[in-house]
Parts: sequence; C-alpha cells; structure tokens
Amino acid sequence: MSGGGFSKARLERVHDVMAGYVSRSEVPGLVTVFARRGEVHVDAIGTLAVDGRTPVAADSIFRISSMTKPITAVAALILVEECALRLDDPIDEWLPELANRRVLRRIDGPLDETVPAERPITLRDLLTFRLGFGLVFAEPGTYPIWDALADVMLGQGPPSPATPPGPDEWIRRFGTLPLMHQPGERWMYNTGSDLLGVLIARASGQPLETFLRERIFDPLGMRDTGFHVPARDLGRFASGYAPNLETGALEQTDAPDGEWSRPPAFPSGAGGLVSTVTDYCAFAQMLLGGGALGSERILARPSVEAMTADQLTPAQKAVSGLTPGFFDANGWGFGVSVVTQRTTMTESVGSYGWGGGLGTAWFNDPREDLLPVALTQRAWTSPNPPQVLGDFATSVYQAIDD
Repeated sequence: MSGGGFSKARLERVHDVMAGYVSRSEVPGLVTVFARRGEVHVDAIGTLAVDGRTPVAADSIFRISSMTKPITAVAALILVEECALRLDDPIDEWLPELANRRVLRRIDGPLDETVPAERPITLRDLLTFRLGFGLVFAEPGTYPIWDALADVMLGQGPPSPATPPGPDEWIRRFGTLPLMHQPGERWMYNTGSDLLGVLIARASGQPLETFLRERIFDPLGMRDTGFHVPARDLGRFASGYAPNLETGALEQTDAPDGEWSRPPAFPSGAGGLVSTVTDYCAFAQMLLGGGALGSERILARPSVEAMTADQLTPAQKAVSGLTPGFFDANGWGFGVSVVTQRTTMTESVGSYGWGGGLGTAWFNDPREDLLPVALTQRAWTSPNPPQVLGDFATSVYQAIDD
C-alpha cells in the first residue's frame, strides 16, 4: 500500500483503463490527476489533436467549460466575506437591469403573458441556480422564451466566446426577457453563473478576469487559467472535438487559434475558462483544505462548508433536475453539485464538484481526502458524463487499499 492508501498494483489499472480510450481513438488525449493524503498521481496520455503530432503533458491547456462555475462561486463568496455583497440581499443595486422582473405565466407560453415576480432575485438565487431562469433542453420552436434567448445571443448553449456581447450589453439584453419561473421556485442550470460574473465585476469595480486573477489564480499559482490562451501558449492548447452522432468520428469544433485565442468580449462565469490539470488541482486542493492552500487563504472554512452543503429544499428538487432522477442522490450548493446519497462505488456522501461539457470533470471527496480531475478534448454528447470520465472515477476508487 502506498502512503496515500492506494494499492500499488491497482494504480497501474487507472493508467491502463485511460490509455485504452486513447488507443481506441475515442479521445485524442487526456490528462488526469488524483491526490490523497499528500500523494499525487498525474498521467498524460495521447496527443493534443487527432493528427498525433504533439503529446499531451501535465501543462497542456484545455477548455474546462462548466468547471468555471465553482471558481465563479468562490469569487462571489470572497465578496460576501468582505461584506461587499450579502447572500440574501436583492441584487438590484448592482444589476438594476434585473429589477421589477416579469415572469411567464407558463414556460411554453407567449412572452407577453406574464405576472410580476413575487420577490427580487438575490445573490443566493444566482449561486444556487434558483433565480427562475436557465437552460431548457428542448428543440428549437418548443418554447418561445428559448427561441427569444437564442435571438439575443447570450451564449447559453455550448461555450462560444466569440458570440456574446460585452457585460453591460449582455445584461441589458437579458433584462428584456421575462423569467421562466418565480425566483426561488426551482433549480435551473447555467445562467446564474453568467449573471454572477457581471455582478462580481460591478461589485468589485474590476473586470471579472482581473478579479479572478488577483484574488484566486495568482495566489494559488494558477498561471495557465484564464478566459483565453495567449499566443505564446497556443502550442500547449488542445484542439476541441465532438463525436459525429451518426458515425462516432471525432470532428473538430475549435482549433488552438480559434475562439479562445483572443480575449472575449464577455468573460463567461458559467463556462469560459481554460486551464491545466495542475492549475485546477490547486483550486480543488484549496477547497479540500477548507479554503487555504499552504499559506494562501482564499476563503474561510465556514464559507467552504456553506458552498459545499446542499442548499435545495425537497420541494425545489421535486420540480428540478438536469437529467431524470439527478436530484435523487444529489443536491446543489454554491456552484457545485453535492452527493447526498451513495448509489455508486465512487463518490462518498458529501462529495462535491462539477464537470465541463467540453470534456472535463472534477470532484472532491472529503471523507476519503481525495480529489480527482480529468481533462479531455472530447465534448459530452448529453448531460450525463461520457464513459471515459465515469471509468476514470471508478478506476481511482478501485485503487483505494485501506
């Protein structure tokens, strides 16, 4: 048994399972890290692109998409700790575009059939995705509000940095739309984190990217995390791919010199960041350490405990969900999902984290003192994690030997 409580023989299985996905050409490459009790294992397999010319390394850069959300939540909590923001205060002072909201009578109804919001939107609503607005997984034409959201080009589908306008115009356009549900009624995915990004910038008096850099990235040594990849680092940036739903063949969706090669007009707090496995491991270790990494404290321990506690009521879970049954064994904290019932061989109750739809996943398991992170360049094809990420979690847990 290793110092981290791993079986030395079974550790090889983690590599073998992941290498199989590369050898079968299911992913061009991947990089993983898992750490327990001070023992850290990093593995880089395959190449940055299908052409196979540049190998993946520990410092390879990937689009982490929705793994941006926990970072944005931490930024908001920093401002709460400083009393610049308060969890249950209305956000109208900073986002007047969201004052006096109207709410659709029914989500599939006309946009002009609305009622007044029963109360203002709060910071807690944004952090817990209970503001009354979010992604709707439906075909175009199903819901007028979803078509209207697409028309104003706010980037509420797969991350596309070149699409949305700057923050002030973004929030102005969003303010022209009614809410889908009453604030606090139910959980709806994604949009709350983008609104958080605008709120953080206005409350801090700094662009979101500057605040994140000064308050989180620099203190934690996250040198390669940001909203774009500088020209000098494009050689370390993985191409993005998605499988053809008919043939299964990987098709390029973004090149290294594509959408993330320049600063975006709108830095998306929901899905705009790129990062490396070592950078994100530092962020995860900070949370697992109760808000501190070494001598650098980002949050107080009680703030991390609140962030990683289930904040949803049974009534909210009953009418919400990313996939059918998602909230049977999970809850939602501030920017992270939280395991509330152990139904698999992997995450313990109390584990928390999130994945990214462009091919990534992370969670912390405090009970096991364990954090796994996996980055690939193959996009998910549904809200359920792809097999490669599920097998990574299974492989890590089967190596525990204590």
